[in-house]
Amino acid sequence: MLRWQVGDVTIQRVVELEVTFGYSEQQPFIREATPAAIAGIDWLRPHFATPEGDLKLSIHALLVDAPGLKLVVDTCIGNDRPRGVTGNRPLDLPFLERFREAGWQPEDVDAVVCTHLHVDHVGWNTQLVNGRWVPTFPNARYLLGHAEHAHWQADPSTENQQILADSVKPIFDAGLVDLVDMDHKLSDEVRLLPTPGHTPGHVSVVVESGDHRAIITGDMIHHPCQLAHPEWSPEFDVDKHIARLTRQAFLEQVAGTETLLIGTHFPTPTAGRIARADTGYRFVPVAG
Repeated sequence: MLRWQVGDVTIQRVVELEVTFGYSEQQPFIREATPAAIAGIDWLRPHFATPEGDLKLSIHALLVDAPGLKLVVDTCIGNDRPRGVTGNRPLDLPFLERFREAGWQPEDVDAVVCTHLHVDHVGWNTQLVNGRWVPTFPNARYLLGHAEHAHWQADPSTENQQILADSVKPIFDAGLVDLVDMDHKLSDEVRLLPTPGHTPGHVSVVVESGDHRAIITGDMIHHPCQLAHPEWSPEFDVDKHIARLTRQAFLEQVAGTETLLIGTHFPTPTAGRIARADTGYRFVPVAG
């Protein structure tokens, strides 16, 4: 279980699922990330790509323990719900057991931030208990962006409406949701950073304590290969142009600084700093 100290704030990773994506011309994860292109980025191996050029990713939650605030950032896919991303098979994984192994209890969580409302960021908002979807974190405020929620409410697709029905509507019904602006401040140490493009209301999470700073990416950056090629966007970015501009501006700002980047889908070692390279940038891992 990886853990990082950012001044007075501790951040831990709790993994739900680790996956490897092989390249598919019919349904590419990132169209430009062919095995040959990935093989040309030598620093991706061994942590972030296989020798064959497949991409490694992790689906995990990040637990932020700040003074006066216990925050969960993104809640993965969740058990008991068939999803397209899981081949329409419901997961049955020990996520909550791992959560407790990290020293946290669901009842102790003060706030939950969903960087956006895609399937792999909202699942453990709820859990199935006696045939009903109920909030997993019953004492938390769930912070969802105004713009993000409005966008997905208007999406009529069947799977999206099912995601809202079992992972979002129950927390509204329980009166636990706060719709917030994209630059919302949670505490002296924690605030949201607007990073639109992947979705219209996408945010990242900034943690600052003393002289130390970390940023949890959400899906502004899905995989470290996008540091070498910030112009690469996954097929499911809602607005690829805005996503590229957001990513390029962000990397230009943090490259060469001590800012710790914690990738929401980066596999172990997950966190690191951004260095400038001959072309683009590179990821310099930091041990957890």
